[in-house]
Amino acid sequence: MLCEKWIWLSEREYPDRQFCCYSDLTEEKSGLFTVAEFKKEYNFGKKIAKASLRFSADTALQLFINGEIRATGAVSPGGDFLSNDRARSNFYSSELTLEPDCDELSFFARVRMKPDRGFEFSVGRGGFMLSGELTFADGSKEIICTDSSWLVRLNGAYAASRRFDSFFAADEYNFAQEIDNIWHTKTAPIPVMTEQKHSRVYTLSPDEKRNVILELDKIYAGYVYAKSSGKTEAEIICREKDEQGSKESVRFAGADEYRGFYMHSAGELLAEIANLSDEECEIEIGFISTCYPVEKEAVTLTSDEALNQVLDTCRHTLKYCRQTLHLDSPKHCEPLACTGDYYIETLMTAFSFGDMRLAAFDVIRTAELIRNNHGRMFHTTYSLIWVRMLLDVYKFTGDKKLLEECEDALVMLLNRFAGYVGENGLIETPPDFMFVDWIYIDGISMHHPPKALGQTCLNLYYFGALGFAAEVYSVLGESAMAEDCLAKREVLRTAINSQLFDSEKGLYFEGLNTPSEGDFSDWKWMVENVDKRYYLKQSNILAAYVGVCDKATARELLRKIMSDECPGDYQPYFAHYLLEAIYSNGMRDEYTLKVIERWKAPVAECPKGLVEGFIAPEPTYSFDHSHAWGGTPLWSLPKALIGFEMVRPAFEEISLSPSLMGLDYAKVELPTPYGDVTVQLSEGKEPIITHPSEVTVRIK
Repeated sequence: MLCEKWIWLSEREYPDRQFCCYSDLTEEKSGLFTVAEFKKEYNFGKKIAKASLRFSADTALQLFINGEIRATGAVSPGGDFLSNDRARSNFYSSELTLEPDCDELSFFARVRMKPDRGFEFSVGRGGFMLSGELTFADGSKEIICTDSSWLVRLNGAYAASRRFDSFFAADEYNFAQEIDNIWHTKTAPIPVMTEQKHSRVYTLSPDEKRNVILELDKIYAGYVYAKSSGKTEAEIICREKDEQGSKESVRFAGADEYRGFYMHSAGELLAEIANLSDEECEIEIGFISTCYPVEKEAVTLTSDEALNQVLDTCRHTLKYCRQTLHLDSPKHCEPLACTGDYYIETLMTAFSFGDMRLAAFDVIRTAELIRNNHGRMFHTTYSLIWVRMLLDVYKFTGDKKLLEECEDALVMLLNRFAGYVGENGLIETPPDFMFVDWIYIDGISMHHPPKALGQTCLNLYYFGALGFAAEVYSVLGESAMAEDCLAKREVLRTAINSQLFDSEKGLYFEGLNTPSEGDFSDWKWMVENVDKRYYLKQSNILAAYVGVCDKATARELLRKIMSDECPGDYQPYFAHYLLEAIYSNGMRDEYTLKVIERWKAPVAECPKGLVEGFIAPEPTYSFDHSHAWGGTPLWSLPKALIGFEMVRPAFEEISLSPSLMGLDYAKVELPTPYGDVTVQLSEGKEPIITHPSEVTVRIK
């Protein structure tokens, strides 16, 4: 293993730029906004054939090698909305392999201390680390590592988050200070992010001011870029479409270049630019889009062009929500705890990009959150969805070690939920009933609903999790644990069907009107219960999805949901569970396209990015248009078209039962580790199926 020595600004010269808060999610935003720049030049006098590098930083990093940007970071450790008053226990380094074919290596690293977005987490102080093993053309090797011979300076032009002013000159370079390694990083199992610059150069006359617009073809995640040949300034607004957007200010004292650290979501840049000098100068305004690298894009095409546009928009939005962890959107940048979003994005990835390393890494980091909080996560239902995500990522990868690594977290989670079960056999004493769906009912938020609006859904998620956990334990060969989960599941099934199902209406209702048990006075997310009984689509969708009722009842529930005999509405998030329930209950031909039709209007309105919801949860709420949680058609439609089931993990054996579901034509590409499975469907013709020899395909 390569050495891991950390360096930073001298504590003697910069005593107030050593420490910072652990997270931007805390109320206390301690620590000065600080950007330090490191450099080191090596001349070996012989050609370098290969350089294997490992690096990390706290909190954000831009790494240049031989004058070119080669990596950004650091890899996020992941986080929850809980416990942000202490450092995370898991930090990561990235790996990069180069073939320089030259004698020299020059490194320049720009590091920002202090978390600035919700997905960033710190150990509480600034630091940078790089090490490398160099292999020379003559076969010899050498180790390099950050140490006190590296140079560092404070760049005060980075005056604040989203404000750069090079009239404040950077300090002189001095030798860096070696600091204690309190990160002890593991190597992240994902590649470095890829990026692309979108920009335009403007020529300004002396003292000229101008308003310009840089229109992007899609909505991207990324960073502001600017470059100037002289004294200029720019106020840049990054926005997705017609909304206020997020601003960044840049001022150049002379020829200089700026690359921001703050992640924006942008479909266009509005800039007010000005020449501050009495000479003509040029200023370049740009946006550097960034995402997890994509090697393969599998595409589903149909005879319905509007449907194809929906799939294209879903795929693009997913691509830019995949960073060093999945994001709900690059506008919100919420932490890893939003498992409901990331589970759906995982399934979307399976049918579009095929690379499941990021999903597996998210599963592992979520397990760390569960361990750190003794089985607890902020979103109570999301912690249960993690169990399904764990199982499905295993099915797509065949990686049994993933299950073994997460087993202790699974035990903690299930033990915690077993403790929430009351004498009536239902979950009665959870810390809250969130999250259900992004809607309001009678002015009550279903983000954190009262018991009468959230209890049934939470119990159904728990019912599902017990079944999925039993599958995990079976794979691990732990039959007693599997049987225990199934026994608890059957007891819960009886409690749900006897106490939360209205046989006269033939519908589940959302929860009991009895008081919420326990003392939650210090926890604002458990709200006082209400007296009204509610019948909504959410609990009935979940009942059909998790199989708490028999098939005939599930099918009748779905019929009532689709005919609006069951009240209420749902957002794209819950449409995922609806489509899954339709598929698993054998109703795909009848309802799949009817549900997916709902995406056509919002995508036609904004094809550049995927809107967060179908209906505004409240009049003042503004949806973002870079939200992949609503992209389930990218998974649900091709899955339904080819009738996909994973029979044996990692595509060793799959089952297909193709159906056009009323379309005239469809072609589905399903990426596997061995190449694509391709299914072509045409009305009146037999399906044409091709697949790698390593994949056994059974046709129903």
